[in-house]
Amino acid sequence: MIDVHCHLEQKDYDKDRDEVILNCKKELKAVITCCAHPKDFEKSLEIVRRNKGFVFLTAGFHPEFVSEISREEIDKYLGKIEKNKNNLVGIGECGLDYYWIKDLKSREEQKKLFVEQIKLAKKLNLPIIVHSRDATEDCIKILIEQRAEKVLLHYFTDKNLLSEIIQNNYFVSVNTSIFRSKSIKKIVKNMPIEKLMTETDSPWLGFGKRNEPTSVKLVIEKIAELKNLSFEEVDKIITGNAIKFFDLNLST
Repeated sequence: MIDVHCHLEQKDYDKDRDEVILNCKKELKAVITCCAHPKDFEKSLEIVRRNKGFVFLTAGFHPEFVSEISREEIDKYLGKIEKNKNNLVGIGECGLDYYWIKDLKSREEQKKLFVEQIKLAKKLNLPIIVHSRDATEDCIKILIEQRAEKVLLHYFTDKNLLSEIIQNNYFVSVNTSIFRSKSIKKIVKNMPIEKLMTETDSPWLGFGKRNEPTSVKLVIEKIAELKNLSFEEVDKIITGNAIKFFDLNLST
């Protein structure tokens, strides 16, 4: 089992982060933590350094923060990402968010920054992890225009655009929202299992409590039910998907 998208740098884990990671090591093959803001980058790097071969890192600029950070800070952050490319397994999460961002000017800035990060991912030969809340159609359009190849749509919920996702050979990661969302259930049923991965987006999506990467076990159980496969079959395929997609060099 692998959690391909969580946020171990968040303050929710400050009191017991080492214990959480230790518990993950008992159940999971790997965890991929995501740094989505410049202020968290050094902390994220340190978490990975202390857990080499088990915790891996993706880094990018979350579209929700586009109006909060100066252009100078963004350039500095992207420069740090490039400098630390050997410590990364992916770029992101990045993309578009029309749920929180309504201002048209800010949405255009999101698009520009998304393109920059796609180009950076291609330059560094790394996969790109995409946030596409209420903006999937525009995200797909930009990904196609930029000829992005190794694409993971994190927390993908737009079942009406699933055929385009499949056609473009993109991957989708599924989290605990599968228990509440009819749309995600339908996506899982219709998405080839060879294009699925599991995530938690923890510490969020814990439904009233803090979520943790070990919750991917529940997600795999639900996928197995929907696909009419055994837990072991789903785990083997989805774990293999993640290892190959992110080119993970596991410690065990």
